Amino acid sequence: MSATRVLVLNSGSSSVKYQLLDMRDSRRLAMGLVERIGEETSRLKHTPLLGGAPRETVAPIADHAAALKAVAGELAGDGLGLDSPELLAIGHRVVHGGKSFTEPTVIDDAVIAEIERLIPVAPLHNPANLTGIRTARALRPDLPQVAVFDTAFHTTMPESAARYAIDVKTADEHRIRRYGFHGTSHAYVSRETARLLGRTPEEVNVIVLHLGNGASASAVRGGRCVDTSMGLTPLEGLVMGTRSGDVDPAVIFHLARVGGLSIDEIDTLLNKRSGLTGLCGDNDMREIRRRVDEGDEQAQLAFDIYIHRLKKYIGAYYAVLGRVDAIAFTAGVGENAAPVREAAIAGLEELGPAVDSDLNAVRADGPRLISPRSARVAVAVVPTDEELEIATQTYALVGGADAGGAAEVHA
Repeated sequence: MSATRVLVLNSGSSSVKYQLLDMRDSRRLAMGLVERIGEETSRLKHTPLLGGAPRETVAPIADHAAALKAVAGELAGDGLGLDSPELLAIGHRVVHGGKSFTEPTVIDDAVIAEIERLIPVAPLHNPANLTGIRTARALRPDLPQVAVFDTAFHTTMPESAARYAIDVKTADEHRIRRYGFHGTSHAYVSRETARLLGRTPEEVNVIVLHLGNGASASAVRGGRCVDTSMGLTPLEGLVMGTRSGDVDPAVIFHLARVGGLSIDEIDTLLNKRSGLTGLCGDNDMREIRRRVDEGDEQAQLAFDIYIHRLKKYIGAYYAVLGRVDAIAFTAGVGENAAPVREAAIAGLEELGPAVDSDLNAVRADGPRLISPRSARVAVAVVPTDEELEIATQTYALVGGADAGGAAEVHA
C-alpha cells in the first residue's frame, strides 16, 4: 500500500495543534492539541476519529520535543504511529514566508535558514513554527517535511496593492510591504465558494471575509489574490478581537510624544488591548451581541464600528475586482454570527448581494448560500479548513513526485 497519510502540525509558542489525515479520501484519522508547553499544568487533548473516546492528560511537558513525542505516543496508541509506512509527509503551518516562498516548499536547511531570516517581520510566529519543524525533523529525518505559508496565497498581489507609499530604498532594505495572512484559509474558501456555485475558481471573483478573533478580507480574481486587508503584520485592516486594524500611523507618534508610551507599550496596546476588547471590554462576538440585545450602548458602538470597517473593505474590493460573483463568510464569527453577516450586507443590495433572513438563521456544518435566488451576487457561508488545505498542498507536492528535494526558493 502506498503512503497516503499526512500529519499536519501548527506549532505555537507554547502549543502544538495537530491532525492526521488520509489523503485518499481526505478523511481525518486523529486530531489534538498540546497546550501550556513548559508549564507544570501542560495539557494534551487527543481525539481518535476511527473509534475510541477522546483522551486528556495533564502533566508537565518541558518543550516542543517532549510535546511531539507525547503526540507520537497518542497516535501510536491508536495504531497510527509516526513510524507507520503509511505516513507520507508532515505538513507545517508557517506564518510568514515573505516574498521568498510563493508556494508550499519541501523543507531543507536552506529553507530553514530563510524562514529564520524572516523572523524580524514575524517575531511571534516564525520562531515557534521553526521549533516545530526542527523537532519533527529530528523525530523523522527520513520523512519529507513541507512548509505551507500563510502569506503564500497573497504573493499574487500586484505591486500596486503590495507596496506601501514610502521610500522604496528604505522599504526594500527592511522588507516593508504588504504580505497578508490567513492565506491557507482564503485559498481554501475561495476555491470552495466556486465549487458551491458550480463553477471553477478561474471563472469567479470572490470577496472572502475571514472573521475570527483575527480577521482579514481578500479580493480573489479567478482564483488569485489581488488584494488583502492585512499588511506587513496581521495588525492592519479589519477591526479584530484585540487588534485595532487600520489606524492613522501618526497615532503611534502621538502616543509616544504626548502620552509617553514606549514602543513596546504601543505594540501591546494596538495588538492586545484594542479592537473589540478595547472598545467594549469583550472580544467574544456572542457576548457582545448579548449585551447589544440588552441595550448596552458601549457594546452597540463596538459592533457598529466593527461592521462599518467591514463594509468599507467590501466596498473597496468591489472597486478592485470590478465584478463580484460571491461574498463568502468564514472562520468563527463569519460562520456562526448571523447578525454580523446580515449587518455587513445590509444596504449593499444595489451592488448585488442580499441576505435571506431565514437562510441566514440556519446553522449547518457545510458550505451554504444565504442569499435569495434573485440576488445578483451570491452570499455564502463556507467553513474554513486550514488543516485540510495544508494537507492537500503537502500531498500535492510530495505525493506524486520525488519527495526528497526541496522546492525552489524564489528570493
